[in-house]
Amino acid sequence: MAARVLNVNVGVLGHIDSGKTALARALSTTGSTAAFDRAPQSRARGITLDLGFSCLRTALPPQLGPGPGELQFTLVDCPGHASLIRTIIGGAQIIDLMMLVIDVTKGMQTQSAECLVIGQIACQKMVVVLNKIDLLPEGKRQSAIEKMTKKMQKTLENTKFSGCPIVAVAAKPGGPEAPESENPLGVSELIEVLKSQAYLPSRDPSGHFLMAVDHCFSIKGQGTVMTGTVLSGSVSLGDNVEIPALKVTKKVKSMQMFHTPVTYAMQGDRVGVCVTQFDPKLLERGLICTPDSLHTIHAAIISLKKIQYFRGALQTKAKFHITVGHETVMGRVMFFSPAPADFNEEIQENVFDFEKDYLYQEEYLSKDSVSSEENKENDQAEVQLPKQQWALLEFEKPVTCPKLCLVIGSKLDTDIHANTCRLAFHGVLLQGMEDKNYTETFLPKLKVYKQKHKEGQVERVMDDYSVIGRSLFKKETNIQIFVGLKVKLSTGEDGIIDGGFGQSGKFKIRIPDGLKPDTKMLLTAASKKKSKGGKGDMTKEDESSKNDSAQPVTISLIFKRYVFDTQKKMIQS
Repeated sequence: MAARVLNVNVGVLGHIDSGKTALARALSTTGSTAAFDRAPQSRARGITLDLGFSCLRTALPPQLGPGPGELQFTLVDCPGHASLIRTIIGGAQIIDLMMLVIDVTKGMQTQSAECLVIGQIACQKMVVVLNKIDLLPEGKRQSAIEKMTKKMQKTLENTKFSGCPIVAVAAKPGGPEAPESENPLGVSELIEVLKSQAYLPSRDPSGHFLMAVDHCFSIKGQGTVMTGTVLSGSVSLGDNVEIPALKVTKKVKSMQMFHTPVTYAMQGDRVGVCVTQFDPKLLERGLICTPDSLHTIHAAIISLKKIQYFRGALQTKAKFHITVGHETVMGRVMFFSPAPADFNEEIQENVFDFEKDYLYQEEYLSKDSVSSEENKENDQAEVQLPKQQWALLEFEKPVTCPKLCLVIGSKLDTDIHANTCRLAFHGVLLQGMEDKNYTETFLPKLKVYKQKHKEGQVERVMDDYSVIGRSLFKKETNIQIFVGLKVKLSTGEDGIIDGGFGQSGKFKIRIPDGLKPDTKMLLTAASKKKSKGGKGDMTKEDESSKNDSAQPVTISLIFKRYVFDTQKKMIQS
């Protein structure tokens, strides 16, 4: 029986020109078809344009179980160029362990910070690699490395990677032009650190097969090979697989893992799948899966969290670049939260409850967004934030993705040279909408409401059980639709809108329990004063008593309206 091979996917992320590709090359023993900037445009521009994959095999370390076997690190070299962040996000979803490569002469840079954010969302463990130590003068090298190590420890202090290993190397001493005979520095130590950090990722061969394809090419006389990483389930020779973006199904003719023929691959494996009669130009990257297991959606409900380094508010109706699974499309967002009474309720993870009512939000609620008026008045007030918030995403073009996949929202049109994090939020897709007419067929089931609060004033008393109100409606409002709604007077009485009064937007309110004597006195006094004032003979005394007199009696009308209710009904609890 062949010795077992455990595969761990290691992402190599960092700022452009920090030496990621050189590091992957120094670590690798076997290059895959996609490795080391093979693409002609990558070589011409000297930067990685796509995910490159290569592998490093080493003996199985003792913490990963007894018996013979090999540990295979699949190195995923992610591009560091800012405009390629879509590719990085796609790559991060298949990573078990991350190497953050830092140019030791420059420290953390904008994209290193973005890579760190992606790592926190998509990855469990990290190793920091301080590269290019050959550029430090030998006499000061050790102290410069120690200084940068301390700086990095401080940066990582409040992240999930606090205390992670930091290793100093020179992947390609002398730079890209140096002769190959120059040996890398610190790489064998780095391999030992990677081995110590390796863990048994949880792999599950059950469920639907789903693979992220990142390269597609043809081999004469064989067919078309799609290489990628198995995200879920497993695949065997002879299985049918679907390319959902093209709506075609193909049979698996042969498979290879790093140039070794295999008959089976499962979640976490890096594999090449060969099919026949398929033009590789049709699919550069994308997903292949068990037939009919993915859905193509036009909109989605996600649970989400704001990324703390993103500056600025997340506004409803704003447009973001939404990365869903491995696709990035433009989408518009609408944020909503539990009803205020349920802010503290524990929410079941990865499930969305359509029976509940949700409160519409103009923006995602966070500590910085809730600096509202009431807060300015009372700095000590502990702002109540909901335990969970959601968003409705409406895509500009449909996306094909698995259920419960990772979603990242970013502002990729921000100037790439600006020193700012472009990743705004991340979350999980809970419910996709496959129907093109989802606004009619699906959204009315989503009970998101806006709380409406209107205020008016009592103009005068009609009798003990009714008053006339004003300033609650515009002149042109159809008051009929408000008839029967409950209102409250600032003096405490409950009333019901009875109908319009005249043509100027005034209305009649019925007070079922009658006006309190104090209220009646107050209103009678106010209307007398009004008629007096009209005669133009107000004395000084009247003026001062007018200022002393109680505030006008206000009328408060509170109701809620569901955002997607086609009849726009007003609801009062």
